Amino acid sequence: MKRREFLELVGAVAGLLPGRAIAVSESRQPSFAKLPRWRGFNLLEKFVKRQNVNPPFRELDFAVLSDWGFDFVRLPLSYRCWADGDPASWLKIRDAEIRDIDEAIAFGEKYRVHVNINFHRAPGYCVSPPAEPLDLWTSAQAMDACAFHWAHFARRYKGIPNYRLTFNPLNEPPRITAETHARVIRHLVASIRAEDPHRLIIVDGLLWGTTPASGLEGLSIAQSTRGYEPMRISHWKANWIRDSEKWPAPTWPLRDGAEIWDRSRLVQERIAPWKVLEKQGFGVHVGEWGAFNKTPHDVALAWMRDYLELWKSADWGWALWNLRGVFGVLDSERENVRYEDFRGMKLDRRMLELLMQY
Repeated sequence: MKRREFLELVGAVAGLLPGRAIAVSESRQPSFAKLPRWRGFNLLEKFVKRQNVNPPFRELDFAVLSDWGFDFVRLPLSYRCWADGDPASWLKIRDAEIRDIDEAIAFGEKYRVHVNINFHRAPGYCVSPPAEPLDLWTSAQAMDACAFHWAHFARRYKGIPNYRLTFNPLNEPPRITAETHARVIRHLVASIRAEDPHRLIIVDGLLWGTTPASGLEGLSIAQSTRGYEPMRISHWKANWIRDSEKWPAPTWPLRDGAEIWDRSRLVQERIAPWKVLEKQGFGVHVGEWGAFNKTPHDVALAWMRDYLELWKSADWGWALWNLRGVFGVLDSERENVRYEDFRGMKLDRRMLELLMQY
């Protein structure tokens, strides 16, 4: 699908037609300083590329979450779905393999669901193994390649209004200095804005998204936080977290020796610092959160309720990781849940009804 054809497809409602400018009410455009309270889910079709399997996004997911009253999806992407992992080939983008992302944006238009595009695996960095061959935070080649990919996306989707599409450049930066992070982010933002000056960009915080990032003043961007603390609830017995199977069975509030996690600690450590950031002119959204399927269901729901109430009070939106799968409301394979048959899937009705309240 050519870019012009794609824009005709997904932009008809907004008046995006060949040879015509987009006429969008300013009141509908989200501001980097105050994001809408978008609520929804992460969709994982292109989270990794497994054995040359590169599935499209599912229209049914957009239809279902829209029917439930949600209005946001985050698409964590691996660049290896449209390019090779060898640095020598990083600048060779296979446009045909980006058409599934075009289609997801079109589904968002059809079902009135905002689409947020994220590079979960970017040239040079991924929070998950395997490590990239070059390091984005220290390699100019990796940083330039990542900027090249983002410029390509910015050019491809230029003209789609911000109320329908936002960019989230890098997933969960590691333990690096604020200066290193700001240098890379400023480079990526410049590459996007050179192609699409008005694209709304949401940047993940430092320390895997848990801490507001400094050094980004003047970029006119928002920031994304997380809702996984305490990890002893969200990742109990998660097989990719070392020794998590040895942690005691979680409760909420969580007491582990002298350490206590409760609602007041969530406010102190996970809400208050981000409210300070908000006062500095950065909108805030919770890009990921949720509890792994081994966490006792009642504990997970009690913990989720506190987070949801706090985010609603803060006027922040959120995106559960994920819709379908071990953190989600569909096909999560929890052992202690009575599931409901739903369109060929297994629905966790209690979790869904909790999410729908907030």
